[in-house]
Amino acid sequence: MSPQDQHGSRGYSVPTGRPYALKELQASLGSLGDHLRELYDGAHPAEYDGIADALYVAFQTAGGLAPAKSYTGCSEHPNGALDPEAPDGWGRCLICNDRRRLGLRGRGGRPGAPPPPAGEQRRLGYPVPDPPYTLTVLRTCLRTVEDQRFHLSLSSPAEDFVRIADDLHRAFIVARELSRPRNASGCSEHPGAPIDPDAPPGEGCIFCAGRKRRAQRSAQTPEMLPRIRRGERRQLQRRFERPPG
Repeated sequence: MSPQDQHGSRGYSVPTGRPYALKELQASLGSLGDHLRELYDGAHPAEYDGIADALYVAFQTAGGLAPAKSYTGCSEHPNGALDPEAPDGWGRCLICNDRRRLGLRGRGGRPGAPPPPAGEQRRLGYPVPDPPYTLTVLRTCLRTVEDQRFHLSLSSPAEDFVRIADDLHRAFIVARELSRPRNASGCSEHPGAPIDPDAPPGEGCIFCAGRKRRAQRSAQTPEMLPRIRRGERRQLQRRFERPPG
């Protein structure tokens, strides 16, 4: 039923809690633009903490206004089990992924369904944008949210709240990744590691540099003392003279 039909029918009523939640959503999004204009390329990650927190609060509010999301992101098994080892490009539904695996491995079984597009990977039913995460991407996401929030009203259809909740989740993911510590060491294994000042260029990670030094020391052949025949005494050099008796 469209919003126009709902307005024409006497049975339409505003969902419980929507006026308060919509007012809270508008208030939480009102000051985000001012905070975002103060940021610049290369800003410290700590400056994104406040924006990420505000976006998460707004996302939770919008998610409460929208209908309940699928836990697995699967329309057939919305509340099914999650696949802890879902391959890249597959969904999170364990039942559908098991069907895909059987279809891919079996000779006469039904082939597995094609994975969703890379840009539509969903986490707990909400979309997750692909990297890189930059300030420009964050501004684009928030611009989309701003365009939508001005058209929200108490009689807006559920699809409008679903759309703004998805866009707020995208913006939150970008802001959260921008608030993480930068990879100053250039190491993919230890992105937040301190830099070793004595390491050569390109090997600044202090953990990897220490591991390399330990490997070099263990690889060195220990010096073996000459073998002493039976009946002979080893001539040891005294460090100190024997005191006179």
